Amino acid sequence: HQREQARRDELAVRVGSRRPTAVQQRLRLLLVDDHPILRAGLRAVLSAEPDFDVVAEAESGEKALQLASTLQLDLVLMDFSLPGMSGADAARQLKRHSSGVRVLAVSVHDEPAIVRRFLDSGVDGYLLKRSASIELVHAVRKVAAGATYMDPALPEQPGALSRPQGFPPPFKAGILSDREAEVTRYLAQGLTMKEIAQQLNVSPRTLETYRARAMEKLGLKSRAELIRYAMRRGWLDAD
Repeated sequence: HQREQARRDELAVRVGSRRPTAVQQRLRLLLVDDHPILRAGLRAVLSAEPDFDVVAEAESGEKALQLASTLQLDLVLMDFSLPGMSGADAARQLKRHSSGVRVLAVSVHDEPAIVRRFLDSGVDGYLLKRSASIELVHAVRKVAAGATYMDPALPEQPGALSRPQGFPPPFKAGILSDREAEVTRYLAQGLTMKEIAQQLNVSPRTLETYRARAMEKLGLKSRAELIRYAMRRGWLDAD
């Protein structure tokens, strides 16, 4: 857990500056899309950023998983419509076997069913392909820093989408105390425990108590489940 937190803190520092110093490493990105022209366009935009490094490309989910097992990646940009396994299935396996790697879905689809499928796979953000280049860069930076990104152009934001079978029940007013709800929202927005403790002016031990109580009351067992839950409740802004 400490190693993963240190990795997140390092990423937050690295994405906070567009001019990496000699000691700062560049964000290592993998592009996954079956259209060479689109991959070339993504590479051109991302490579123009001095702190981004597109280290590899893949035309299928299977190839993406193979590359992820051998490369030290920070973030994967994943299309949905791929030959063989779908981008959602590839993202699910990637999140399962490569903990710490962030995944940004980049898709032409804005249909709620497909957005939902990608969210259920555990991706950390969703960007529409029709978005401007500046929005692509913004989305990559936000997701790499540990936050969640949802394209504001989606016709239905995640909080408005219906809850899938077996997902924890909707948030009920009063189930969480004000402070537990506050901590839960901060966690879902990608803040570290240290940042939240400073924001609320509480000790790490007290903060952990609030976090544990909230997770138990909501029936959630991981931060990934918390983020998906927060998306469906509309707790996360899309800016």
